Amino acid sequence: MVTKNFGMNTFVRSSRGLRTLPTAMQAQAVEAVRQQAKDRISQIDTERPVSPFLIDTFARRHDYLRISLTERCNLRCFYCMPSEGVELSPNENILTDEEVIRLATLFVRNGVTKIRLTGGEPTVRKNIVDIVGRLNELRQLGLRSIGMTTNGIALRRRLPSLVANGLTHLNISIDTLDPFKFEIMTRRPGHEAVLRSIEMALSIPELHSLKLNIVVVKGLNDTEVLDFIDMTRDKRLSVRFIEFMPFTGNKWDKAKMVPSSELLSRIASRHPKVTRASDALNDTARNYFIPGYNGSFGFISSMSDHFCGSCNRLRLTADGQIKVCLFDAKEISLRDQMRQGASDEELLQTVGYAVRGKNEKHAGMEDIDVVTNRPMILIGGASMKSLNKKKRSSLSYLNSRPHQPHRNTTTGPRPFSTCSTARSDATRDRLTHIDDTGRPAMVNVSTKEVTKRTATALGRIYIPKSAYDLVTSAEALPDTSDTNVTKTATQKAVDKARSKGNVLTVAQLAAIMGCKRTSDLIPLCHPLPLSHISVSLSLDGPRSVERSRGLEEFTTSGPDVRHASELNDRPPFSIVCQATVSCEGKTGVEMEALTAVSVGLLTVWDMLKAIAGREMVIGDIVVQRKEGGKSEDFVRN
Repeated sequence: MVTKNFGMNTFVRSSRGLRTLPTAMQAQAVEAVRQQAKDRISQIDTERPVSPFLIDTFARRHDYLRISLTERCNLRCFYCMPSEGVELSPNENILTDEEVIRLATLFVRNGVTKIRLTGGEPTVRKNIVDIVGRLNELRQLGLRSIGMTTNGIALRRRLPSLVANGLTHLNISIDTLDPFKFEIMTRRPGHEAVLRSIEMALSIPELHSLKLNIVVVKGLNDTEVLDFIDMTRDKRLSVRFIEFMPFTGNKWDKAKMVPSSELLSRIASRHPKVTRASDALNDTARNYFIPGYNGSFGFISSMSDHFCGSCNRLRLTADGQIKVCLFDAKEISLRDQMRQGASDEELLQTVGYAVRGKNEKHAGMEDIDVVTNRPMILIGGASMKSLNKKKRSSLSYLNSRPHQPHRNTTTGPRPFSTCSTARSDATRDRLTHIDDTGRPAMVNVSTKEVTKRTATALGRIYIPKSAYDLVTSAEALPDTSDTNVTKTATQKAVDKARSKGNVLTVAQLAAIMGCKRTSDLIPLCHPLPLSHISVSLSLDGPRSVERSRGLEEFTTSGPDVRHASELNDRPPFSIVCQATVSCEGKTGVEMEALTAVSVGLLTVWDMLKAIAGREMVIGDIVVQRKEGGKSEDFVRN
């Protein structure tokens, strides 16, 4: 009912048309409208704020968390799982019940209001009913709904208990109404069991919503779209047509994807009165209904018309990785931090770091990373399979090896000898940070074991005698402290260099600080909890004629050919920086050691540039030693 003022009279628009309100009721009507507005404003004001840690750089507020409870599934849907299967994480790598609840509580305390349980298949987790019950206790902290996405195979018997324990929203995946096609798409029987689960769900009024998820594949089940629409005539459910999406191993092809706009045209040709429904904020689906039908339908157009601008979802994989986008391979382990004793505040800092790294939108359909990202079933856990031989050969032009420092043809690092067998050609022929399209991608380390890892790097900066004397002994240089003495340009430069402090000490501190910021400086490096950093800087020189000849002999033969004159043109003195870095993690610390050396040498340059900026040369930065991890240890000769 809406009030309108026309002159001295007040009217109310109702289903019976306009009618005049009695004078005595005019003030009450106006006051009622005002009170409704006040109540709405009060409701908005009292809504729980979202923590800054859950707001990304595009001001999206992430109040929706999807938690994968398991990597296991009782179906083998081709669009979800590679045909050769997947390597599941060991049971000890999967989050325990206590860890799931701890993380869920952390997210809810910071503004998450909606949790959805996924898998794999969540119903294969034995204690799923108890987990839902414990999550339901978080309503007092602000949780408003608990949903679950399931294939329905083992749902029917458990559903009443799940709803009694707090389950409010249910999505059931069923891609076809044909039992024969069902076995083609899922590689397993069970169509009848899914239908029984749907009927059970429809019979439980306490469920706030029931949705059917249908992945549409051209030439396979796209002809059944109208059959699914017919289900909404008499049933209180929503069917959602999902565009076929690319994941590792699912043989995605643009030709197999049916755009949602095409499906809507088909539906409208049969039902011309189809009407767009109002979508809730952050809805992934564009929803429609047919007048007179009990249910509705919608489209999830992740490929043809993605909805990234309003995305409010975060994902927690079964092995405890936070994932900010379904199509982004980047992950950070919250499980490892918890098991290393991290506080809730430290976990929240990591969550904030991940959220701030979320992109504005995912790549276009042809550019999505299907190499380093997980298969759909493991958005949830485990390692990716290697590229097939054909894909690897297409990368051979990159001519590099994973986990080894890039060769610097200017300084010519010496070849290293390994302590174990060489890598296979399959591993050596591809870069770990490049996908099969040649685009940069972060390495997936989610399934690697946490081991002790150590790396030592070396580097050198060549300096002239004046800089060497300044570093070694202040007495070797003329005293220029007397302000009454007229100073030469050289003396002024020496004073400027001295004013910056002790060269080696400042460079050592800078190297340590740079080491700790490696993941911020190198885009595709994983942030690691470093356990030890040791940096030393020492003076070396002058280089003798014999040493120069030895360098000439080495650098004018073999794969790193250089002219001896280049070395002899360098200043005869040098400062050597060595850094050793250790951690207990899933990936090595070679980059941290190299970053420490590089920053240390750059700091020496900055400290001495006033007196030797045109003469100094930085070079010979190499990894000297590496230990730990599955790849071979090595020591450079």
